[in-house]
Amino acid sequence: MIVVFGSINLDLVTHVERIPGPGETVIGPSYTHVPGGKGANQALAAKRAGATVRMVGATGLDDFADIALSLLLSDGVDLTGVVRTAQPTGAAFISVDASGQNAITVAAGANATARAAQVEGLPIKPGDSLLLQREVPDQEGEIAARSAKARGARVILNLAPAGAVSTSYLAELDILVMNEHETAVLSAALDLGDEPAALARHLHERHGVDMVLTLGADGAAGWEGGVEHRVASLPIVPVDTTGAGDTFLGAFAAALDAGLDFKAALGRGAAAGSLACTKQGAQPSIPTKDDIDRAIAAL
Repeated sequence: MIVVFGSINLDLVTHVERIPGPGETVIGPSYTHVPGGKGANQALAAKRAGATVRMVGATGLDDFADIALSLLLSDGVDLTGVVRTAQPTGAAFISVDASGQNAITVAAGANATARAAQVEGLPIKPGDSLLLQREVPDQEGEIAARSAKARGARVILNLAPAGAVSTSYLAELDILVMNEHETAVLSAALDLGDEPAALARHLHERHGVDMVLTLGADGAAGWEGGVEHRVASLPIVPVDTTGAGDTFLGAFAAALDAGLDFKAALGRGAAAGSLACTKQGAQPSIPTKDDIDRAIAAL
C-alpha cells in the first residue's frame, strides 16, 4: 500500500503565448479547471500505475472540493483519510506557454490544516510506502514520516516546492526526489556547490538517504546506496508539462511497491512522466499501467 500525505487542489489553467514577467499582464484565450495538487496528483499516478493507494489530506466544504477529488474517487483511491475543513479548498493558478512550460502559484487553503495525526492512525506496516511533499506543513510531514518509518514503511519526500529541509526530517527519509531547481536550492542551503552527485553523496553518507533527480526531457538520475543510475525519457513532443514530476513520482513509488528494483522503478517513472507531457492538464494526463507498459515495450 502507498499512503500519500499531501495537498489537494483545484487547478485553474490558462494557455498563454509566454509566461509573464514581473509586473506584466499576458492575456490567455480561456481557462479550464481540473483536479490537482502535488499530493493528489501523486496519489492518482501511483493508483493508475497499479498500486493500492490511500490519500490523506484536507479540502474545504466548498464546491471546489468535489471537483478536486473527482478523479481520485473515480479511479478508486481510498479517500477515507481526507477531512473537510472550514478553510477553502486549495487552488493552483497555472499559466502554460506555447512550448508547454508552466508557471504556477499555489494558494494553500485547507492544505495548511492537514495534520500528521491523520497518518498516525492508519494501519501502516512494513513494506508500505509514505509519499510526502511540501504543500502541507513541513512539521506535520516530519511527524508523519517518523510515525511511518517507525512501523517499517519506506518514506519518500518530494522536495517541492523547493527549500531547505531539517536534519531531523532527513533522518526519517529513505528517498528524496527533486528536480534540478530543487536540487540547486538544497545544495546551496547545505553549501555543497552545484554538482548533484555531491549532494547525493552527502545525503547517503550523512543521513542514509537515497536521491532521485528528475531531468525532464533528459530522463532521471538516481543514487541508490551511493551508486548512480541513469534512465532516459521517452521521445515525445511536449504539450503541457504540468504534473509530469508528480506522475514520475507516483509511477516510481508504485514500481517500488510492486517489488521492482531501484533502476527499473526509475525507468517506469521516467516513462510515465514523459507520457504525462503529451496531454493537457495535470491529472487528466496521467497514464495507466498499461500505457506505461506499452511505451516501455516499444523502446
